[in-house]
Amino acid sequence: CDPPASVSRLSGIKGVHHCQGVSLYIPQSIINATVKEDILLSVEYSCHGVPTIEWKYTSNWGVQKIVEWKPGTQANISQSHKDRICTFDNGSIQLFSVGVRDSGYYIITVTERLGSSQFGTIVLHVSEILYEDLHFVAVFLALLAAVAAVLISLMWVCNKCSYKFQRKRRHKLKESTTEEIELQDVEC
Repeated sequence: CDPPASVSRLSGIKGVHHCQGVSLYIPQSIINATVKEDILLSVEYSCHGVPTIEWKYTSNWGVQKIVEWKPGTQANISQSHKDRICTFDNGSIQLFSVGVRDSGYYIITVTERLGSSQFGTIVLHVSEILYEDLHFVAVFLALLAAVAAVLISLMWVCNKCSYKFQRKRRHKLKESTTEEIELQDVEC
């Protein structure tokens, strides 16, 4: 069986795996994602007949089979990935709402009925969304700085008003004291 034109054309490019009977193309072998994103682990294969497609997940905690199926039939999805995965006849899978725990190596194996198989690996890095938290902190600090500036301005204005009020009061006291002294002088 000849691989599809897209695989033949790309056979010299990294990501194309070819073994007699089975060809496998992985367009993106490293995927960087953030928490809650939906991720497509995209592949393309070519072989004689209908193959068996299997995806395994490898992390620091070991290897786990997550899904196995034959195109056109219902997929056998592991309990850990029920309602979190969608399979496609071209061998690709989609993971919904990924978390940091989904980071690791995803290994696909395509096996044709005559026994030849091909495998490939996609590395998934999932990170927290820190920039939103930093954005919130920056906005909060800017708001605090604005409130502080308004309060400092109000205190300055109050201080100036208080100073003027005290000066006027002292001036009036001096005038009234001067009048009393003048009155006392006159009375004598």
